[in-house]
Amino acid sequence: MKKKPQLRLAYKLGIKIFLLCIPVCFLSLLIYSIYLSNGIESRFSGRRWQIPSKVYSDTTVLYTGQHIPKGFFSEKLKNLNYHEVEDNRQFQKGQIRTSPEAVDIFLYDFNFSFKKRVGFPVRIRLYNNKIQSIVRMDKKIFMPVLELEPEEIMQFFGTKRERRQLVSINKIPKHVLFAILAAEDKSFYSHFGIDPLGIIRATFKNIAHGRLSQGGSTITQQLSKNYFLTHKRTISRKLKEILISLIIEFMYEKDEIFEIYLNEIYLGQKGSESINGILEASFFYFGKSVTSLLLPEAAAIAGLIKAPNYYSPYVNKKRCKKRRDMVIRAMSHNGWVSENLAKKAVNYPVKPAGCTVYERKAPYFIDYLSNQLHKFYSPKDLSSLGLTIYTTLDIQVQRAAQKALKKGLNRLEKENPLFLNNKYKDKLQGAIVVLSPKTGYILAMVGGKNYGTSQFNRITDAKRQPGSAFKPFVYLAGLNKLTPATLLSNRKKTIIVNGKAWSPENFSRKYSDKVTMRVALAKSLNLPTVDLAFKTGLEKIIEKINLFEFSTEFKSFPSLSLGAFEVIPLELARAYCVFAADGVLPYPMPFKNVLDENGKIIKRRYMDIKQVISSAKAFIISSMLKSVITDGTGSLLKKKGVVFPVAGKTGTSNNYKDAWFIGYTPDILALVWIGFDKAYPINATGGTAALPIWADLIKFIPQYISGTWFKIPSKVVKKNICNLSKQVAGKNCPDYFEEFFLDTNFPKKCTVHDKYK
Repeated sequence: MKKKPQLRLAYKLGIKIFLLCIPVCFLSLLIYSIYLSNGIESRFSGRRWQIPSKVYSDTTVLYTGQHIPKGFFSEKLKNLNYHEVEDNRQFQKGQIRTSPEAVDIFLYDFNFSFKKRVGFPVRIRLYNNKIQSIVRMDKKIFMPVLELEPEEIMQFFGTKRERRQLVSINKIPKHVLFAILAAEDKSFYSHFGIDPLGIIRATFKNIAHGRLSQGGSTITQQLSKNYFLTHKRTISRKLKEILISLIIEFMYEKDEIFEIYLNEIYLGQKGSESINGILEASFFYFGKSVTSLLLPEAAAIAGLIKAPNYYSPYVNKKRCKKRRDMVIRAMSHNGWVSENLAKKAVNYPVKPAGCTVYERKAPYFIDYLSNQLHKFYSPKDLSSLGLTIYTTLDIQVQRAAQKALKKGLNRLEKENPLFLNNKYKDKLQGAIVVLSPKTGYILAMVGGKNYGTSQFNRITDAKRQPGSAFKPFVYLAGLNKLTPATLLSNRKKTIIVNGKAWSPENFSRKYSDKVTMRVALAKSLNLPTVDLAFKTGLEKIIEKINLFEFSTEFKSFPSLSLGAFEVIPLELARAYCVFAADGVLPYPMPFKNVLDENGKIIKRRYMDIKQVISSAKAFIISSMLKSVITDGTGSLLKKKGVVFPVAGKTGTSNNYKDAWFIGYTPDILALVWIGFDKAYPINATGGTAALPIWADLIKFIPQYISGTWFKIPSKVVKKNICNLSKQVAGKNCPDYFEEFFLDTNFPKKCTVHDKYK
């Protein structure tokens, strides 16, 4: 039977359309493939991941004779990811062994561009919390100094909050690579991006389940999905995944594809942070680098890929072991490990290193650091460039400051029940900053009682009256004309200021009509300080104070001399550093070095330091502030067990709203402030509220106490001073004391006893 003309025409037309569609579809697919390949090349040739910048504390230096607080080693080494082992086990990097008299540490590699060290075992002998000796065990040599690596204290995460460390495939052991292949794609090195048989199997399973549940994905397909696609299960997305995989395989070598996969792969959670990449996972699960993973450890990590949080050893060890053993048997089946080695591996217990959820170790310091870094780096750079930031933070000093402040505030609240009863509808607060005075390095910063309750940093952002803590700057200005032996009036007087009467008083009224400058500062007397201010000139005082770069605008009111103008605590601490640093004003620095992702130091950005006063004047002020501790308002320090030389000053503002103590040695300076945010009275002085906290802090960090004092500068002279005339004592002066002076400004020889010559 002949076909009808219309059907024959339609048939021919259909054939022509079909033949025409083939090149059109092919051309479209080609154009789309070129488009995808350009995107793939752009993605792979550029920055492949957002690598968070890591922030580290300063290193910890140990030396023979150093006093170590109780429990220091166990806490410090735990934070550095060292793990306790029994004596009969093989000693490896990252392990510690303890005994009553010693601690054995197998140090990690310490590999940074400015400091490199291959890990080695050391034995540290202790007695009465003091280091007796440090011995390098492999070479059996004594070491005078040992440096422990810095602690990670935070990361600048991007929006995905991914923890990741990059590693070259050439540095990954073969058994680790085989474990991944056995778990995910045994035919990776033989297929062309997709596994047709796997896709067919997955298709039949999907039909059986009535939904798209099986993927049949190769490593290349997984990489395509993670890098370029969503995780939504649709046929169109699956087809696109296959096409991208084919293009990747055409454009790149197998090892490069595998390396990208190993650094990309998601392997679990640490709190809100995701663990990505084989190197990060090695440290997270087993506390070691991927280069040190044992076969069962490698198989356990490989087994996680299918469902990281389901098979995690931190969630269920039995489930993790079962999955791990499947991977080991698959490795044996493929001939990648011997049957004997596989049997030993499956009998090895699952022993994760231990995980603690990320905790901000110095939150107020980190906030200050972030503000400083943002002056040089954008938030995007910090969360993506993989910078390594080495800070000035000393973790031990930080913890000591936190501990001392907490103890001190609890004591004050118990002594004042009204604080606990919340009469003021405000919580008693405190703040501490610890600096290395000569460098300005911030060793510790505690900006408040509880960061979780209040993120307001009282060290960097509060403005408070310093009270008597401001007096040393007034006395410094007086050294241009006067000396520590100059007599000042201690009589009460009334001064008219802007038409109003102002009558300052001393806290105590037990002193004579006249006192020397040294005694006036040591006893923190107000009346002599006001007398000094008028002898010096208020404008001259302001001129001198401005050298210290306070942000406060000081005005020539007599109350300036008694600390009536509010200052920022960090600026006050910085100003005190001048006395401890031979007259140099440092910049309060929170970081030392910034390294790029390749470990090279980025050009440093130095802050200006200035010589604002002479070393001679700095020494004399320190000498006078030492008298505060030995004979003045800071004498309680001796009763608190601080017997080494200290310069310091107490401070109490009007109506007891602020209590201060700033103390320093040649090595360290710490400022303590206590008060209410709403400036309610605390009913305590700097000597009773802040000073004991300073004492507790210092006792927690004995390694910073050398017991030395400042060397006398060449332009300072020491003279014997007649106790009666306050002039240089002669042979006939019956009673005298020693005093320091500028070599250009000291008293004449005693005229009272001169007639007896």
